[in-house]
Amino acid sequence: MLNCLGLLDPPTAGRIEIDGQIIQTQNVNELAAFRNRNIGFIFQFHYLLPEFSALENVLLPSWIAAGKPASKTRKEALRIMERIGVASLSDKAVFELSGGQQQRVAIARALVTRPKLIFADEPTGNLDRESGHAVLDIMAELNRESGITLVMVTHDREVALRADHIFELVDGRICKSINLAGTGKATASETLEDRACCFDKKPGKNALSD
Repeated sequence: MLNCLGLLDPPTAGRIEIDGQIIQTQNVNELAAFRNRNIGFIFQFHYLLPEFSALENVLLPSWIAAGKPASKTRKEALRIMERIGVASLSDKAVFELSGGQQQRVAIARALVTRPKLIFADEPTGNLDRESGHAVLDIMAELNRESGITLVMVTHDREVALRADHIFELVDGRICKSINLAGTGKATASETLEDRACCFDKKPGKNALSD
């Protein structure tokens, strides 16, 4: 699903629109440029490049978009790293960083082009509980302060309950759609724990919808 939403794979049916623009009609190079301008990715494994420093990894999207980053872009990257607590590690090699620090660098890399969307695939899956909560706190703050839309895939219900909206997929279809502002966290938690409603509907139908 994230590969389709992130314009990495074409959907087998339907269409993807962003700001009213039908995206998949563009060619491969146009899609790559669109992704680099508008979409950030945070993966379960950080996928930092070990031959580069933390700062160089953060600057990679800017480098790809426009060549060697200007001084202004470098300052912006350092500002983002400062915001999420890794500016002091900018010159360090990736292998010198802890798992939580590496994931924060990956978040900074996703933010450096100021994307409209960030897709996160189990971003805390490889972290201990404390580091995981710290990463989620940072992402929530960035969502509030910068208006970035965050779409996160997780199997952890505790993590899911920190979202504004939850969509649960079973066998490739939406089983539950929950607006936490309308239901409250307690009711949302009970709804997620109720397994019966996922399988009582006919195939191809949504169990719940807003």
